Amino acid sequence: GEDIAPPLHWENPPAGTKSLALIVEDPDAPDPQRPKRIFCHQVLYNIPPGAQGLPEGARVDGLPPGTRVGLNDFGHQSYGGPMPPIGRHRYFFRLYALDVVLPNLGRPTRTDLLKAMDGHILGQADLIGLYEKIHHRASEEKPNASA
Repeated sequence: GEDIAPPLHWENPPAGTKSLALIVEDPDAPDPQRPKRIFCHQVLYNIPPGAQGLPEGARVDGLPPGTRVGLNDFGHQSYGGPMPPIGRHRYFFRLYALDVVLPNLGRPTRTDLLKAMDGHILGQADLIGLYEKIHHRASEEKPNASA
């Protein structure tokens, strides 16, 4: 992965929505056959309810005004692209509609944000993407000298 966030679009949040939150997570880490943890790739909160999405490659300075950024499991306040060590992984883009604007949580982790949102979720939308790293054999990567 090149850490380029995909474009996202949404519309018509539930009535009473005061803010939105986005968590991007991989429940298949490290191996889809033996998942051991949920790996978080992005944490955003206090996205204005009038925002209708995020552009491709959205960086922290290009987020809708008021949006707060938490820590992903890479330890960064940014989008961390897919880079599974083995197998095909599912990436859940979970958008939450909240009935409050959350207080400044500092640099919350996924777990911190989920706790802060508890009891305030009006609705949720999920988009699931799949990603698998293709491993090439060394012989496949060499140019054909006889061509």
